[in-house]
This record gives sequence, C-alpha cells and structure tokens, in this order.
Amino acid sequence: MPTPSSSSPSPAAERPWWYAAVIYQVYARSFADGRPAPAGDGIGDLPGITARLPHLRDLGVDALWITPFYRSPQHDHGYDVADYTDVDPLFGTLEDADRLIARAHEFDLRVIVDIVPNHTSEEHAWFVEALAAAPGSPERARYLFREGRGEKGEEPPNNWQSVFGGPAWTRVTEPDGTPGQWYLHLFDSSQPDLDWRNPEVGDMFEGVLRFWLDRGVDGFRIDVAHGLFKEESLRDQERPEPGADGAGEDGAAVSTTGDSMVERVLRDEPMWEQPEVHEVYRRWRRVLEEYPGDRMAVAEAWTQTPESMAEFIRPDELHQAFNFAWLTTPWSASAFAEVIEHSIAAVSASASAPTWVLSNHDVVRHPTRYGGGAQGLARARAATLTMLALPGSAYLYQGEELGLEQVDVAPEHRQDPSWFRTGEPGRDGCRVPLPWGGEVPPFEFGGPESAGQPWIPQPAEWAGLTVAAQEADPDSTLAFYRRTLSARREHLAGADDATTARADGDVLTVERAGLRVVLNAGGEAVALPEGEVVIASGPLTDDGLLPPDTAAWVR
Repeated sequence: MPTPSSSSPSPAAERPWWYAAVIYQVYARSFADGRPAPAGDGIGDLPGITARLPHLRDLGVDALWITPFYRSPQHDHGYDVADYTDVDPLFGTLEDADRLIARAHEFDLRVIVDIVPNHTSEEHAWFVEALAAAPGSPERARYLFREGRGEKGEEPPNNWQSVFGGPAWTRVTEPDGTPGQWYLHLFDSSQPDLDWRNPEVGDMFEGVLRFWLDRGVDGFRIDVAHGLFKEESLRDQERPEPGADGAGEDGAAVSTTGDSMVERVLRDEPMWEQPEVHEVYRRWRRVLEEYPGDRMAVAEAWTQTPESMAEFIRPDELHQAFNFAWLTTPWSASAFAEVIEHSIAAVSASASAPTWVLSNHDVVRHPTRYGGGAQGLARARAATLTMLALPGSAYLYQGEELGLEQVDVAPEHRQDPSWFRTGEPGRDGCRVPLPWGGEVPPFEFGGPESAGQPWIPQPAEWAGLTVAAQEADPDSTLAFYRRTLSARREHLAGADDATTARADGDVLTVERAGLRVVLNAGGEAVALPEGEVVIASGPLTDDGLLPPDTAAWVR
C-alpha cells in the first residue's frame, strides 16, 4: 500500500551538504596508479586518485569516500592499521593526502576517509607492546586477551567464530616461550580487537579524528561501527545445531520479533550491537561539531533491524548509517516497496535521512547479483535510477558507472584473507582495478604508458568498458549515470522528502516531488503514467511502453 513518509524535520535550505549527497566510494588500491611508468607498481595510490578527480567531477557526485591508506602490512588491504596518523608508502605520503584533499575541494568535492576502530594491525605499536608484556599488564589491557579453557588453557576462551572463518581467537607464545593467553580477532588473526572499555582506546581515537579533521577531511566512514564493544562476560554465543528449533542456517540461535508489516529473525550476537557503543559516537559527534563545515560520520553497521540501525543516527550520535537492506533486497517490486517504507520510517525520528547503496568493496557487484549479462546490467541500471530518486543520500561504488560485473578471479591471483581462511572466493572479484582507456590490460590503470597487469588482473573483455570507450558512446552506462545525476540535481535538489512507494504486481511506483518513478520488475512491458518522461534506464518500446527490467522518471 502507499506509504507517505518524511525523514526531514527541517526545511531543505537548512540541510547540511551530506543530507542528500551522492558519494562515490574509491577503493584506494584499485582506482588509479599515479606513479609514472616504469615506477608504477600496479596498485592504486593517492596521486592516482588526485589525477582522476576530474572523472568524479564530470560524473556529478558530491563527495568521495576513500578506503584506508594508512600505514599497514596490508594483510586485509589497509583495514589492518599499524599507524592511523601516517600514509603507507604504498599509497604515497601525508603531503600527497594534503594535495588530494585540497584538489578535491577545488572541484567542490568533499572528502570522507575510512576509520577502523574495532581492531588494529598486529604490527601496531600497542599490540607489539602487548605481546612483549605479561598477562594482566596495562599493555595487554588495550586488547581482549583472555586465558584459555581446558586443563592447560589449550581451548579458546569461547566459541565465537571469525567473520573470515575459523575461530575468533589465537593463542600467543609468551616471552618465556610457553603457550600463553588468547586474543580476540573477529576478523583475521592479524587484526586483534581492541578493548573499548579501556579509556586509553577512546582517547587514542579522538586524537586520530582530530588529526584528520585538522588536515581538512569532511567526514569519516566508520568500519564495523556496530562492533567495538562486546558483552563484558565474553560468554559463548548460543549456537544450536543447524536445523534444530530456533537455529539459523549456520547454527546461530535466533529469536523472532514482529510488527504489523514483517516478522524478523534475530540472532544471538554477544559480539555486536552492544549499547555501550553509542556513548563512543556521542563523544565523536561532540568532536565533529567543534569543526566548521558540517563535518560528518557514517556508520558501517550491519544491524539486525532498521530500528537498531536508526539508533546509530540519533540526533546526538552519527549523521548517517549505511542502509544495507536496500543492497540485500531481491529483484521484486513488493520487496523494494517494503524496504523503501521501512528505511524511511526508521530514520523519521532523527535529524538524518536514509542512505541507499547497491554495491561496495565487500559484496558481489549488483549487475552480477541481478543475474549478470544484459539482464543483470538492465536491472542494475533500473535499480540505480530508482535509488537516485529516493530521499536522502546515495553511495556509489567505483566501476558501477561503467557497468562492471563481478570478476571470477583465478585462485592464484586471489588475495582476500577470507579466501585463505575458508577456501571461498572472497571479495577480490569486486576489487579488480578500473579500466581507464586503451585496448588491452592494464587499460591505462597507471596512465597511458602503463604496462603489465595490476595487482588483480583485469579481464581482456573490459576493452569496451573503459572510461575512454564509454565517453564516446551516448548510450553507455557511464553516459546514463551522468544523465541521471544531472536529472537528480535538476529535479530533486532541495526537494521535500515526502515519498510514497507501492507495488502493483510486478510494478513498483515511487512518488516524490512531482515525479513518478516506475520500475518494471515483471516479464511484460507496461504502460507509463501520463506525463513527460524525464529519463529512463533503457529504451522504451516503439509504442512507449516500459519494458521489463527497466525504470523511468515521469513528471
């Protein structure tokens, strides 16, 4: 049924820059290599991003979010940070970061950087000190070290599993050579979790925020924002046998909660979404508000319900949280309508707005999720056109403007730590370096003179998908993204948030600010409402019908 909703308590003229921004995610290793040949190493870097900023200006986005470029051994490609206030030589220097920020601002592009507060690298000075210190020492108190279970402490302290597979605990060898305590790592063993109940940790991260704010960054994307605190007891996760009553697919215990629209299944997760985390973000909000220019923070919070996601964006906490419900929605008009309704309603009590995202560096690219090939691309363009008409801000992932699909990376080239822990393909397929020009790999990834494959090889069939090739084609996906972002600015800049969404069979209709957005998720062409077709994700039929897997804006 139609769902009128509004997530804005203030007039459009008073909204900060991020409220309805389109933000482009730059995966630093895979955007562009700025080192001139032959010095280029096939890995993206800060000078490469700076050199390619005109692409983002011409695309029509408002900001870029850059994945970690701090000092790191790169076991998880930068999300294992050894020094939060320096640039890894792989990516450049602090001066390169300053130049990037300044140049982006010249193009009226805001800059958001990643911050990784749940864990550090095993090479961070704090963890090196912890390994050299004794159990119970102040150095170990910065992390979650515990004695093992079993007669000789040979078993992990609890049954938690790493997100990357296997136990979430690793046993250390003490300085005297004996088997010792265990430390918690919810991700790779090279990423020990910090103990946020230790005030030293909060103080250190406030210093990190101020360091980058002083250098001019406009905001932060917070990695694993729902993590940080764990239940203090570090109790076992309730994990019935798979298939048992009350068990999820992986055996995690679940319970149900419902409302008039949907019943939700909740897992027992003592390692996520603890209430103490919100005080951290209240502190960070106070820091951000000391700086001019509407500095902001957005949470990567994989929460279990829209309501728990909204807790992260209460008026005294963070400004935004990623809306992964949109990303995980199947190709269905009714599913899209329900997610739009719940997403907008969940943030209605805050001073924030919904966020919308279809791809990022951790998930399969959405053209592939939607079936791949011509149909997958058609559906991806239709979903994008619909997303960009919704209230709030949208996040784009590099390469989606080129219609790139997930790549089946050969096993010998896979580098994701989850591949090494589980044997599953992992995330490398969405991280293949971008094709900029030329006819063969590396497609000018390191400029016109570059040669040789980049750090993850590019498929030869990308020759027709390069930026240069698509700039010459008015029907390309790149041209479509540019037209859509231009139409968003023309028709929706400053628009009210009031939105209705309904599904009539396989047809989704969204109404906002005088626009009707129609998405055909069915198998037959359908008639459009009367009015001017502002833009469509693909050609209409000869008699003006909207084909399957296509969307259009009608005024």
